[in-house]
Amino acid sequence: MYRYDEFDQQLVNERVAQFRGQVSRRLAGEITEDEFKPLRLMNGVYLQLHAYMLRIAVPYGTLSSRQLRMLAHVGRKYDRGYGHFTTRQNLQFNWPALKDVPDILKDLASVEMHCIQTSGNCIRNVTSDQYAGAAKSELEDPRIVSEIIRQWSTFHPEFSYLPRKFKIAVSGTPDDRAAIRVHDIGIQIVQNGKGEIGYEIYVGGGLGRTPMVAKKISDFVPKEDLLAYLEAILRVYNMYGRRDNIYKARIKILVHEIGVEEMQRQVEAEFAELQKGGTLHLPQEEVARIEAYFQPPAYEELPDESTELNKAVLADTNFAHWVKSNVAQHKVPGYSIVNISLKPIGGVPGDCTSDQMDAIADIAEKFSFDELRVTHEQNLTLAHVRKQDLYAVYEALKAHDLATANIGLITDQIACPGLDYCALANARSIPLAQQISERFADIERQHEIGELKINTSGCINACGHHHVGHIGILGVDKKGVEYYQVTLGGAADEKTAIGDIVGRAFTEGEVVDAIETIVTTYIGIRKDGERFIDTYRRVGIDPFKESLYETH
Repeated sequence: MYRYDEFDQQLVNERVAQFRGQVSRRLAGEITEDEFKPLRLMNGVYLQLHAYMLRIAVPYGTLSSRQLRMLAHVGRKYDRGYGHFTTRQNLQFNWPALKDVPDILKDLASVEMHCIQTSGNCIRNVTSDQYAGAAKSELEDPRIVSEIIRQWSTFHPEFSYLPRKFKIAVSGTPDDRAAIRVHDIGIQIVQNGKGEIGYEIYVGGGLGRTPMVAKKISDFVPKEDLLAYLEAILRVYNMYGRRDNIYKARIKILVHEIGVEEMQRQVEAEFAELQKGGTLHLPQEEVARIEAYFQPPAYEELPDESTELNKAVLADTNFAHWVKSNVAQHKVPGYSIVNISLKPIGGVPGDCTSDQMDAIADIAEKFSFDELRVTHEQNLTLAHVRKQDLYAVYEALKAHDLATANIGLITDQIACPGLDYCALANARSIPLAQQISERFADIERQHEIGELKINTSGCINACGHHHVGHIGILGVDKKGVEYYQVTLGGAADEKTAIGDIVGRAFTEGEVVDAIETIVTTYIGIRKDGERFIDTYRRVGIDPFKESLYETH
């Protein structure tokens, strides 16, 4: 994985010292909260419903054991003993005292971590596929180009004050696990007819109050031209993006208003001007330098079949369930990808205690080349585990309540913090996710239902990505009472779709029963073991709407 050079470290250390002075001035009353707000946002500090919140960047979701142990330390010393992993592959602490934030940032800097550009109208943390470097169908490790973009975009003078926040995601496989089509820019690594690797570019995706799927504006951008092409997009957005209305400021609105053809024309014109200068032509030696940080680990030569694994699956039913749902195919024989669910039955999606972080760090160090990943679905991944070690990993995880066998199943939910933490929320997300988890706790039933993604947001800002859940739940306020609107048929993969609203919203007391009715309807009409999303695409919304409003 990437390691800071002296420039990275100096940059982060200087930012910590600068923010320490700003915090000191705020605490002394020398600057007001309004004056302090843009300064704290530049350093990932939000003011939530009850306390400040600190958002820590995890570039393209990759962490070392050393870094995870530092996060555990921060949670234990400065917070309430836990952290919350987000849909942007970041980690948030919900209860830090403002006076402690400079010390937290100093501790993070000691392990090459920071909170820079995790908020504000700038290019945010670049996200990617949690299976990067391990996926069998991968054309190229997407973390390489993600790191190049991170270096290019950090403190970029033109793009530090964009019309609105800006998010970029990169995928290296045909199976999109990075949700690139709901980002401001989505990058798909592709191969052209000559066998050359380049990039397919999507622009204008996003959720929130106006959900939109990104539009493709280029089939193939050569490697050496990527930064120039991205800069062209950002320049067009910076020139024409709305600054007079926060609700119309994202690039998705610009693409929608001028049309994808005009957006493409403007970008190509700007790109041609940038090419004339040649200053953003990416040098191969720099690409090679960064590629070297992402070389494959020292795999052993192993048979793909593991006798130890096969025996353990037959001997332990719970382990067999875990292997079925939480273990994915690796590109190297004898290895597997292990997904760690942060969604225990009745738990808070994405929360991880400091003790659990320490345990995962130990497991990653021993069994997965000292590296782990954060997923955009609020789970963790060990990318390189020997099949013969799977049972030992399972036992170690189980000892810390981390062996829930539900990846991709109905209890593996995405949920934002909602009204329990967020000042913008209209309704609670966490208690609802817990109730749904408890209703569908039976593991046999979960496997019978099969793949089904439920996403819950506490407000229209859609931090829980409800628009792209197979079942999406949006908390709304009706005269001071919490209601929940349900959508069906959303997806955030290579067939990205925005879900359809089924009808009137449900009360807090009705909504879990409504989910039960949707699931029962699906089971009754599916064919040949179809997934929920396949059934929905085949039959549409009407059967679900009929059963919902006959019952509720």
